[in-house]
Amino acid sequence: MTGRQSWIKSKLSTSEETFSATQSSNTFITPVVARKSNDEAVCDSCTRSTHRSAQENILRHFWPSFHPDLASIDGREKAAFGSDSSHGRMGSQDDIIADDEISSSTSQVDPEKHDGYYVETAVDLTTKIIAAEDDPDEASFTFRVALLGSGLSIFGSTLQEIFSFKPQSVGVSLVFLTVIAFVLGDFMAFAIPRWGFLRYLNPHPFTKKEHASIAIMASAASVSALATESLAVQDLFYGGYPSKGAGIFVVLSSQIIGFGVAGMMRGTQVHPTRMIWPVALPVNSLLETMHGSNDGTKRKMRFWYIAFLSMFCWEIVPQWIMPLMIGFSVFCLANNHSIVFSNIFGGASANEGLGILSFCFDWTYIAGNGSPLWYPLKTTVNMVLGISICWIVFPTTYYSNHWNAQNFPWMAQQLFNTTSSTPTKFTTYNQSLILNADFTVNEELLNAQGPPALTATYLIYLITTNAGFTAGIVYMLLWHYSDLKDAWAFAHPSNIRRLFSRKTLSFWKRQESCEDRVARVQENPDIDPHYKLMVRNGYQEVPSWWWAAVLITAWVTGIACLYAMKSTLPWWGFLLSTIILWIMSLFFNSLAGLTGFGFNLTPISQMLAGYLFPLHPLANLYFTTYASHGCSQAGLLAKDLRIAQYAHLPPRHTFWLQISGCLIGSAMNFVMMTTIVQNQFDVLRSVQGNSIWSGQSVQQFNTLAVSWSIAPKMYSIGAKYQWVTIAFLLGFVVPVPFYLGAKYTKKGSFLNRAFGYINPCIILWYAGNLFVGINSSLCMFWIIAFTFQGYVRKRHSKWFVDYNYLLSAALDGGAQVMVFVLTFAVAGGSGTARPFPTWWGNPDSSVLNSDRCMVNPANRG
Repeated sequence: MTGRQSWIKSKLSTSEETFSATQSSNTFITPVVARKSNDEAVCDSCTRSTHRSAQENILRHFWPSFHPDLASIDGREKAAFGSDSSHGRMGSQDDIIADDEISSSTSQVDPEKHDGYYVETAVDLTTKIIAAEDDPDEASFTFRVALLGSGLSIFGSTLQEIFSFKPQSVGVSLVFLTVIAFVLGDFMAFAIPRWGFLRYLNPHPFTKKEHASIAIMASAASVSALATESLAVQDLFYGGYPSKGAGIFVVLSSQIIGFGVAGMMRGTQVHPTRMIWPVALPVNSLLETMHGSNDGTKRKMRFWYIAFLSMFCWEIVPQWIMPLMIGFSVFCLANNHSIVFSNIFGGASANEGLGILSFCFDWTYIAGNGSPLWYPLKTTVNMVLGISICWIVFPTTYYSNHWNAQNFPWMAQQLFNTTSSTPTKFTTYNQSLILNADFTVNEELLNAQGPPALTATYLIYLITTNAGFTAGIVYMLLWHYSDLKDAWAFAHPSNIRRLFSRKTLSFWKRQESCEDRVARVQENPDIDPHYKLMVRNGYQEVPSWWWAAVLITAWVTGIACLYAMKSTLPWWGFLLSTIILWIMSLFFNSLAGLTGFGFNLTPISQMLAGYLFPLHPLANLYFTTYASHGCSQAGLLAKDLRIAQYAHLPPRHTFWLQISGCLIGSAMNFVMMTTIVQNQFDVLRSVQGNSIWSGQSVQQFNTLAVSWSIAPKMYSIGAKYQWVTIAFLLGFVVPVPFYLGAKYTKKGSFLNRAFGYINPCIILWYAGNLFVGINSSLCMFWIIAFTFQGYVRKRHSKWFVDYNYLLSAALDGGAQVMVFVLTFAVAGGSGTARPFPTWWGNPDSSVLNSDRCMVNPANRG
């Protein structure tokens, strides 16, 4: 008997024992079975018969009662071969789980309180919301994919770059692109004949995999690269950059380096079941609904259309006709002559207030940083705790006049003059008075002018962000070490020795047989059922050396071009930025995959650069570009890899789709940036800009680079703002008591569960999060989140599984399409703004904010 046969026999024996035990505990398990998969070869080197035999054995491991003649039955019909005795109904594909990954708590759910669809674990989310079934014959790369993917990539990247120079900023979201792709793809399938040579352009109806491919390619492109802001700042404020050729490759390398990091970490951040990436669930739910054919899917599609059109029609009210709906505050309506009321209860206008007990009816702002329909309940609870702290700390600090807070605005992100600013007149800091001709900071001029000042709310944000950064690292090490350890397994001595073996050095050759790969993946209980299904269906994985080649190419290109650009960033600084990028990606993109919470790492990168390259603001810009934006880009691409995994796209197709999107997006970003800067040079340098163009984004980026370049004078121990730096040290300590409390209290007790529920990283981030923007949406966000992720998820689980994430996609899509239309129709995106006439629901912005709270006279200058 061969080793392989011994493995199969042992697994079959184990599976039979597991199945018997499972039946006795009333836990219902249904296999993950692929349509048409029995006739598919696992890889090119395996014969059909070998694959069929291997797959049957694997399926028997997961489903001891498997019979090969049943393999051709549709996955939703196969589920009928098992019954759920605890709930008294036949199983369905919605209940599919894999291996023994389901939590034991699932069998303990009270059937009187739940309807059998209760979503408890990560496996539940990934298999009940997204069907674990696949047709390997379904095309994922066609003429439609190439045409629409390229077209939407150009469209999305161009719009994102244009809006980065607009006073009215609008993002191009993945849901928006998915909706547009569906309309265009279906139209092409309908309009192009299927005879003659045209059948090659339209061989079949528009499929889910085509749709997912287009969306992923466009998503990779539809980003405004931070490198274009760095180039724009250098052009506008530092005398330009020497080479446009080098400039475009800086943009490209800053995007591709994140792509390489995402690929190298896919085993940690994409393949495991726990990395659910909650933000991906609405997109994949929408894809399944749009391409389903049974009656249940048609009902879901009707539901989606109704929700989409309802939100589309409603969004014009808060966005244009009645901005009061952005923040309805009883306190502001009762007293619109008090600055204190504006600061505490206002929040419907930018930098207005904390939005306490204000209610927002504009989905754009409610779901602006993530929909409450998909945010995990644990993340929302920690968000509530953090915001509650913010509601206490901000007013306490400001009204106690700590750091002379009342000499500066309640909320602002600029630098202010410490000597001339007063409570009735705020004076911004003139950074040009401290710069040399080569745009480095002159210390003598700085001493004469004095260091700038920051607002109290912005300082608290920096303190809590820095503490949250180190707390996040410690939290992930304490609570999720097992989820991260594979990322540094390469550093183990045995793996280092293996790295230089003859087999590894021949990296272009196949390193693992197809049967060994299938066995390795199926044996791992932590792997996502969707990925296991793809492996069984013979999809070829992207070799790790492809990702490594992308990463090395981006690194070499970046360092060469930065020297050609005279960026003042030394080679060791660039190397350090990529190391920091890797570390931040490991911890914080993993956190995003687990919780849906994204951490803004830009302030951290800028502060580190300030200490590493003092008095060099330009070096600060480019260090931040690669460290912070590279991490953000890696997270976006890892999320898209998970979407592709849920959609069962061949990994190698996804690789080329994403890299094509990055290439197109980088090129269009650079072209649009250079065109706008050349044609609007004076406007972008001006303080106010005009109704069409604004340099507010690049100006703020430059201002922060200058301020952080003098970080040692502002934030070092003993300096005025020393707590910004001390916060790093405090963050290392904060998670430890909660971890010890969870470890040493009685398992299952209230305290034990409470300690386990606390995520200090999220709490600290939100404890300073209200320093900017519109803050009136919090109460409505929480109401929706607790209603759907709490009550509906537990009490109406069937509805939650079928419609919750679909509703999120519909509301996002309807709101974003209307905002896109209004941006060009009435908000000045096309050149002329057409504001709605002033009335009670749309007050004069020079007198009252949108929620009818008082405008601070000092803010008018």
